[in-house]
Amino acid sequence: MNEIDLRLMRAAVAVAEELNFSRAAARLHVSQPALTKQIQDLEGFLNIKLFERNHQRVTLTDAGTAFVAEARLALLHHHRAIQAARSAAQGAEAVLNIGQSPYTDPFLTSIISSVHLPLYPNLRLHTSSDYSPELTRRVAAGELDLAIVAEGEESSQLTSVELSRSPLYILVDRTSDFASRREFALQDLKGVTWILFARQVHPALYDLIAERASKLGITPPERQHVTSAEHAAQLVKTTGGVAFLSKSGAWRVSVDGLTLRPLREEGIEVRTVLAARNDAGRLVSEFMRGIVRKARQIATPIQSTLPLAV
Repeated sequence: MNEIDLRLMRAAVAVAEELNFSRAAARLHVSQPALTKQIQDLEGFLNIKLFERNHQRVTLTDAGTAFVAEARLALLHHHRAIQAARSAAQGAEAVLNIGQSPYTDPFLTSIISSVHLPLYPNLRLHTSSDYSPELTRRVAAGELDLAIVAEGEESSQLTSVELSRSPLYILVDRTSDFASRREFALQDLKGVTWILFARQVHPALYDLIAERASKLGITPPERQHVTSAEHAAQLVKTTGGVAFLSKSGAWRVSVDGLTLRPLREEGIEVRTVLAARNDAGRLVSEFMRGIVRKARQIATPIQSTLPLAV
């Protein structure tokens, strides 16, 4: 091997970010033995140990930290080179790859398609959908130029601008005793089944709800997990429980005997941010400003720039 295969760089970056070979292998869609072999090949080629590992943990060596930092940049420029060539072949001046969570408010989605930049009249947009944590990772890796995501864990590689914030909503059956309430606190939801979004949808918010419930001594008799508002609505009807949903999801399914009420619990809310790499460049910066301007025209004033937290 005279040069480092890009697969080996991706393997090193995945292991560095996950600090777990099983999770990194799943992310790369390879077997764990295959990933282990790739790391061994890379370390053999470099004649340097990049990772310290045993049965309990994986850590980066100083050499590994230095290598992964540059490998991320190399993968980013590789991706940009491919996109630049494809853009030119398609007659576009530039292409932006944009991600959005399926839980994104539809008005924010409409803003993306309505932004026009005079300096880039032939700009093309490629959009994809995934859960916020994965979208954030893809932005940091350079696979996406920017993404609309739910705020969560911080990343020093990313800059974000808050686009909106709203409480979670509780979906209940109109015939239940809960329907008479105008809003809820977690204390009001004792003794009833909780239908929660799965943790991978929004880890930070999921953990915050769990921690707050534990602190308040609230133990629901049952917790069920869903990845769509439609499934949550079905479970509200069949179990008599209450579902925790984003505003757009709750409004979409609050029909056919179901109604929604805001959850008024300090600190528990959905913050939606527009995230991009710190080194994203002029086009991405201009497009972000365009989205912010549109959002200001349609909704409440945009908050100041925030460090990314999903």
